[in-house]
Amino acid sequence: MKLGLSSYSLYSALKSKELNILEAIEWIAEQGGEHIEIVPMGFSLDENPDLTDAIRHKAENVGIEISNYAIGANFITVDEEQFEQEVERVFKQVDIANRLGVKLMRHDVAWRPIGETSFQQFEQDLPRLTDACTRIADYAAQYGITTSVENHGYFVQASDRVQALLHRVDKVNFKTTLDTGNFLCVDENPIKAVKKNIHHASMVHIKDFYYRPEKYNPGEGWFQTTSGNYLRGSIIGHGDIDIYEIIKVIKHSNYDGYISIEFEGMEDCKKGSKISLDNVRRIWEQV
Repeated sequence: MKLGLSSYSLYSALKSKELNILEAIEWIAEQGGEHIEIVPMGFSLDENPDLTDAIRHKAENVGIEISNYAIGANFITVDEEQFEQEVERVFKQVDIANRLGVKLMRHDVAWRPIGETSFQQFEQDLPRLTDACTRIADYAAQYGITTSVENHGYFVQASDRVQALLHRVDKVNFKTTLDTGNFLCVDENPIKAVKKNIHHASMVHIKDFYYRPEKYNPGEGWFQTTSGNYLRGSIIGHGDIDIYEIIKVIKHSNYDGYISIEFEGMEDCKKGSKISLDNVRRIWEQV
């Protein structure tokens, strides 16, 4: 297991220019992180090979790895032309992943409003999603890159839907980036979902949430699940997800890849990320 941080955890500092991505890499190394996951938010690598190279060299210089490159994508388009454009755009992102030197890349696959996320709609869209993911995995294979779908975005978020897509694509280099907290966004028990999908994971995100039932609206800073319950990102170990049991499941599964902290709480991002990193390291040793 190699424990590190998603650059997304430091998004508020990157957005405000308190840190740039090179400084963020150095900061993660100083906190004892073993890797950084690159999520291009607060900066862009599109048409920016110099920054891509600088990120790779900075990680080498401070002695940490670049674990994964994670981007957004949506193959639900209004017509075939836009679908092809989106596939081609992701191909170019695979080229960036290769330039970064990573062997893992997550791309999203679909976004729909909550009112359009029924299983019937998923079944209808599945062939198109399968086609896109198959082509991208085949393209990435030339670089030895494994692509993945994250349980993310309400539509392809439940463990069964992730597995359905994995089985339809059926490629050795197409797996899942397993986010331990995101299952709660579709009201799925995170422990049960992690048990179901951990053996399909190429990458693991650890995340924690505060949880409140639908009848208790806690106000600003919270968002709703598909069933109307309320969530807010927390420092890992401070929220309502049983992080001890989640980490126990991962450890006992013999997963031996990268684990990436995703902090998205309201606290200062550096403080929240540091405490989260320390908590996960400590809990891993305890379980």
